[in-house]
Amino acid sequence: MATRLLFIYLISSFFKRSPSNTQPGAATGPLPSANLFMKGAYLDMFVYVSENEVFTEFNKPEFLFWSEFQVVYGDWNSGPYADGSYVKSGEIAITEAMQNNGSIYLHVFFTEAGHSPNPDDTDNYNRLGTFHRSKRLNRYKKKHYAKTMNLLTGQTVATAEEIKKAKEVGSEVLSHWHPNLTINLLDDQTHWVKGSVPPPLDQYIEFEPSTGRYYPAIFLNDYWNLNADYQPINASLQTLTLTLTLAPIASWKWQMYAAQTAKKSWWVSWMDEGAEENDDDQDTVKKAFLDTNPYLLAVTVAVSVLHSIFEFLAFKNDIQFWRTRESLEGLSARTVLFGVFQSVVVLLYVLDNEANTLVRISCLIGVGIDCWKVPKVLTITLDRSGVVPWPRFVYKGSYATSATSDFDKTAFKYLSWLLFPLLAGYAVYSLLYQEHKGWYSWMLGMVYGFLLTFGFIMMTPQLFINYKLKSVAHLPWRMMTYKALNTFIDDMFAFVIQMPTMYRIGCLRDDVIFFVYLYQRWIYRVDPKRFNEFGTTGEMAAGVEPSKAIGDTAMHEETTGKQKSE
Repeated sequence: MATRLLFIYLISSFFKRSPSNTQPGAATGPLPSANLFMKGAYLDMFVYVSENEVFTEFNKPEFLFWSEFQVVYGDWNSGPYADGSYVKSGEIAITEAMQNNGSIYLHVFFTEAGHSPNPDDTDNYNRLGTFHRSKRLNRYKKKHYAKTMNLLTGQTVATAEEIKKAKEVGSEVLSHWHPNLTINLLDDQTHWVKGSVPPPLDQYIEFEPSTGRYYPAIFLNDYWNLNADYQPINASLQTLTLTLTLAPIASWKWQMYAAQTAKKSWWVSWMDEGAEENDDDQDTVKKAFLDTNPYLLAVTVAVSVLHSIFEFLAFKNDIQFWRTRESLEGLSARTVLFGVFQSVVVLLYVLDNEANTLVRISCLIGVGIDCWKVPKVLTITLDRSGVVPWPRFVYKGSYATSATSDFDKTAFKYLSWLLFPLLAGYAVYSLLYQEHKGWYSWMLGMVYGFLLTFGFIMMTPQLFINYKLKSVAHLPWRMMTYKALNTFIDDMFAFVIQMPTMYRIGCLRDDVIFFVYLYQRWIYRVDPKRFNEFGTTGEMAAGVEPSKAIGDTAMHEETTGKQKSE
């Protein structure tokens, strides 16, 4: 987000520069235009609330919500709070159309002091001295009605009306209301060139045709209105509370708000219908800005950039590790296969719960990467001995003929003693106390919830293999280091941003596992005889005839013993 805001600001700064001097007689483009109103000019403001997108009913006083006279343009010290701001609160009567998802618009007009915004008032209307902006106050949000119930008792916490709507429509669009809005009047005297104002700033700069100059930008700011604070408008309401704040705004801050508003518009045009209202993730970011210490927040923003870099490096080194890996000795192949299962479950759960397109794509990519690793640990062939060809999966020779396979099998055997009772207990809990759309949804939800809660257990077989081999040289340490750094960053976000307690515990569990890996790396010192993650030893790199390390000797002896017994 910070990168995007800086990018917009640099673009606008580039276009604000004065054109370079040209040679006499050379062709020139449009000249820079100045603001129609100088700093310190007196303005009158008129705010109307109407159900019409285009406002023309100036003669009806019931639509006038607020009028403020002799507002000093660019003054940061006037007003009752000595900061250039004015506040107006009032009630709006709800019409039948508003109760039935009708739109509510705010129309803000600024005029030169002493003039009227009404074009029909020929004696007091000044076209050059009048500028305005409108905005829809209510927000349309899609509400989904899920047909969920307790699969054993058939009971549900949903009301009879919600059950009926779940069967008939599944979802509906409802009008929602937030009582706060800020009218920001841009305090800026930049010389803009018509046709060269960078987006999204060009949406707010309006040029006057006859003079070529531009009107001050009006920014109707609802950025800090949290999505969770919007309340539905229904027949039970008779009035709506509205609090407006008039305040000047600096150019750099306006550009940041404009960039965020544009980002939301681009998101809506790219994503599926209704994405405009699903900005819960934006709420999380806004709450972090509102509730977090500024110094901690600055550190968090800086570290978030590192998070993206480490995530890319972890992905790159993970691919490189598996692409160049020739031997699977010391690696848990069963953990790789379980990772595929876990990714598929997450993808199916996301599809079943109507997540947005971006989440679906992310999960699909994760499944693709995990499936790409499967041929690295399994040899897949077709068994044509029967009537129907059947795929046959066999572990790679470097894994099947090594002691690693026995260690991995033993680790999963011990793990199953803990895993299966936990799975059975979680399944019973989910069935007794949670609602589901059906048995398929229960199965997906149960397995997904179990993996989310106890998935860290699947990292322990590799710890067991390391312990038995007395070695960690076979691990992809670069990838693990980047992922560990990201885990520490997630820890910071988990306590800065409001998150479920289970997610915070999950971050702590990952830290504990990684510290166990570090402890193993410390006690199993570097041995030039030991194979590393690329299947080579330090002796090989030095051109010395390789010998067996302690862990490798144990693996070799157990493998030889198995071959003789066979």
